[in-house]
Amino acid sequence: MKSYHEIRLPYDERRDLLWKTLCESYFQALIPEGACVLELGAGYCHFINHIRCARRIALDLWEGMPQHAAQGVETVIGSVIDLSGIAERSVDFVFASNLFEHLSQEEFAQTLAQLRNKLTPGGTLNLLQPNYRFAYREYFDDFSHRTVYTDGSLSDFLSCHGFRVIYCAPRFLPLTIKSALPVSPLLIRLYLRLPFKPLGKQMLIRAVAA
Repeated sequence: MKSYHEIRLPYDERRDLLWKTLCESYFQALIPEGACVLELGAGYCHFINHIRCARRIALDLWEGMPQHAAQGVETVIGSVIDLSGIAERSVDFVFASNLFEHLSQEEFAQTLAQLRNKLTPGGTLNLLQPNYRFAYREYFDDFSHRTVYTDGSLSDFLSCHGFRVIYCAPRFLPLTIKSALPVSPLLIRLYLRLPFKPLGKQMLIRAVAA
């Protein structure tokens, strides 16, 4: 049997270049120098490897994740519905990319309940994932997708589970790097500056504990 990563998400250097540019051009400005950053569902560690901060933690069920973590990144093999290994009030910035559509709403709610206690006062939860409103044609091409979210429904779900949305971008990024367009840092930076994001099918939502 082949794994999910072999079938749907093989390692691709272009993805690492994309995340390096996203971190440098967007996410790094949101993270204080002395912060603790936790990435949920870290996978190949594309995000956490390129963030500069005092402490970096990567969590994933995939046993292959640690071999992709950069020096200094703490790795935790485990489920996002069991965050008992993370100290309370210790995390300033939680990030998850393309994760919660793979979980049930009950599992997502369990994760949120724990995160409220893991975040420091003013700490943020940052979610990037497909927006069904724009990606409905491709959404279930990934056989592991279980739950549908739009920018509206995800914002409401967070509000129902103890979070307050402080930023919502319905179209933040294209859905995939699998296109004819080159993965160019210059093009990525230009795209981030556009007031309207053509082909944008992934949303970014930021929230704080209410």
